Amino acid sequence: MRRKSFNRREKLQYLSLVLPGLLLFTIGLILPMFLSFSYSLTSWDGMSAAKPFIGFKNYARFFTDPFAGQAWIFTFKFTFWNTIIQNVFALLFAIALNSAIKGKKIYRTVFFIPCLISAIIVGFIWLRMFINILPALNRFLGTNINFLLFGSGKTVLAGLLLANNWQWIGYWMLIYLAALQSIPGELYEAANIDGATTLGKFRHITIPLLAPAFTICIVGITTGSLKVYELLVTSTWGGPGRASTSIIYYIYNTAISGRQYGYGSAMSIVLVLVLFLVALVQLGFLRKKEVQL
Repeated sequence: MRRKSFNRREKLQYLSLVLPGLLLFTIGLILPMFLSFSYSLTSWDGMSAAKPFIGFKNYARFFTDPFAGQAWIFTFKFTFWNTIIQNVFALLFAIALNSAIKGKKIYRTVFFIPCLISAIIVGFIWLRMFINILPALNRFLGTNINFLLFGSGKTVLAGLLLANNWQWIGYWMLIYLAALQSIPGELYEAANIDGATTLGKFRHITIPLLAPAFTICIVGITTGSLKVYELLVTSTWGGPGRASTSIIYYIYNTAISGRQYGYGSAMSIVLVLVLFLVALVQLGFLRKKEVQL
């Protein structure tokens, strides 16, 4: 009887620890998702009391909406290049800072500082750079380089990638750096004794032991890039035209500015499902690679 009573008390104690977090999770995530789904089945404008039920018409509209398709194309392009560039440069900088160079702590701090700045501010900084500072440098040097990357549909993606990578490479660099520093030095010493080349050590020691860091960085950068929004608000406003309209930017404009809350909710539900599936596929694939390496 005492043991049963003790087990009951233990369970209540554990429940009291878990319940607040579970409650916050339900209120902050599950409930809003449920409400969004219910709104997605209506033609609600976000203001009026009436919420006419229209079933899955918003979802059918989403998959035939050319502007939504254009927003998805831009979002996937941005995500693809962002994931490659940030991972490559973050790893290269981490390897450089893991070597015996002077001022490593200073470089580490300098690289990390941009990620502490809000994406709203980053967008404004790079807008001023392209409009004011770099053209002034052009005039000073007597050159004719086109720095107005945000002003053309052909170059706006490059400008946004530059701004986003400037902000986040330092963050992912620290993750790779921590992983590099956790690799035992004895492994490299043994490889040196065996006559392994630098490339061989990188291929057979560094890469396999960095596999968990690759998983974290690739999934983190991919999901973060798919949700790009704040950077656009103060830099391109989705332009020129619709050239840099991401899917979240389009959802916001449609739901809030366009007062089509039901349709915006349907697009939000689809986006959540896409994010979930992308993360699930990446995690499954990368976990298998970790085992193989």
